[in-house]
Amino acid sequence: MAVSQYNDPCGPIEHFSWGRFVVEGVEHASTDQGPIGAGKDIRIVGSQVSPWRERHGHKLMPEMVAGVYDQGVQVLVVGNGVHGLIKVSKTARKAIAAHGIAHLVVQRTPEACRTYNALSREGLRVALLAHGTC
Repeated sequence: MAVSQYNDPCGPIEHFSWGRFVVEGVEHASTDQGPIGAGKDIRIVGSQVSPWRERHGHKLMPEMVAGVYDQGVQVLVVGNGVHGLIKVSKTARKAIAAHGIAHLVVQRTPEACRTYNALSREGLRVALLAHGTC
């Protein structure tokens, strides 16, 4: 059975569970009343957390990655959902490489949070696109 949550008090991502992230003490989730913070799908570039509004469906396309292009990112980590349902298209892989992002890591979201934290602590310029549910 896949791990469906992640906890790391040292951060920057301190917690992830279904549809909910805590990044540097700030909650990001979706509720019946609307989103909290950036919502359930997030983008982190540097210290900026924003909604990953470009994500639609379960196939990652080049336009869904546009928010990390031209940001000096060395590694892009994609959290493809708790169950790993988002698949990365060949065109997205090519676009990511064409924009100078040397490494792409695609993992289920809890593991992607762990990888993002580790790479961030190493001082790499890393970005995260993370789907918070399926």
